[in-house]
Amino acid sequence: MSGYFELATSAAGRFSFNLKAGNHQVILTSQSYTSKQDALNGIESVRTNASIDSRFERKIAKNDAPYFLLLAANGQTIGKSEMYSTNAAMENGVKSVMRNGTTTLVKGVD
Repeated sequence: MSGYFELATSAAGRFSFNLKAGNHQVILTSQSYTSKQDALNGIESVRTNASIDSRFERKIAKNDAPYFLLLAANGQTIGKSEMYSTNAAMENGVKSVMRNGTTTLVKGVD
């Protein structure tokens, strides 16, 4: 099974999405958006940028855990990964987003 996006609405009426791998594991989480259309635009931005390695900013958290951000061409953050235990695990996460980020399947859209 290939990956998919899952759109969600918070109790406060804000929208966000997760990119999930075929095994249903979350591999990228968006920011919170005020409208459903803005979240869908964010998903489109993932599709556009996920296959470009230079759009992934590899970072180290304060607790030394590696993670990454997916950036748009203008440098704006589109999504953030989980915290990983090793750099190798983080690079596998980047590869998973690159593989799954172009999917057109979006769940949770009415």
